[in-house]
Amino acid sequence: MQNDWNENRARLIGTVMGEPEYSHSNHNEDFFRFPLRTDRLSGTSDQPNVLLSRTLLELRPLHRGDRVAIEGEIRSYNNRSGTGARLVITLLAKEILPAQQTPDDNRVTLAGVLCRCPTYRRTPLGREICDLLLAVNRRYGRSDYLPCIAWGTLARDCADLPVGFPMRLHGRLQSRGYTKLTEEGPVRRTAFEISVMTMEPAEP
Repeated sequence: MQNDWNENRARLIGTVMGEPEYSHSNHNEDFFRFPLRTDRLSGTSDQPNVLLSRTLLELRPLHRGDRVAIEGEIRSYNNRSGTGARLVITLLAKEILPAQQTPDDNRVTLAGVLCRCPTYRRTPLGREICDLLLAVNRRYGRSDYLPCIAWGTLARDCADLPVGFPMRLHGRLQSRGYTKLTEEGPVRRTAFEISVMTMEPAEP
């Protein structure tokens, strides 16, 4: 979706890793969820969750093991259940096509504004990282708040950007495992974020 200078486009090609299961209903439309695995050239994999409407699922029935190309938008919502991540990131499918012989792909383009001060840090191995939170407008006045992560020189370039800075970025939707300490002990969880490859200012 592109609305004036706001932009939210994703194209992922990969393998369906589970049967679509009912997620929720919105505006009299049922939505279903399934995990999609996309392999990187490095040999590691990302496994984001995909949302699709019942209408789209009936047009394109899906099963575990299917190879598909998905065009859609990255969406966020606040999880108030107290279980799992507070900010949930999914890929909302707009179009699904078979991709039996097509290599895996994972490309995201976003344009919006920074809505939180960047957080710059170094890993224990000395790698530079900068965490960003990008607000991308939808129609009807709503926005998606999307966590992004930049590396190396790009991390340094982003570190001092002000809140409200308009930017366009290209990257991939990645999944990352981490351990969260809770009252019950350590819990293994998965975070989803946009790994930024390139970034440029955007003109509102």
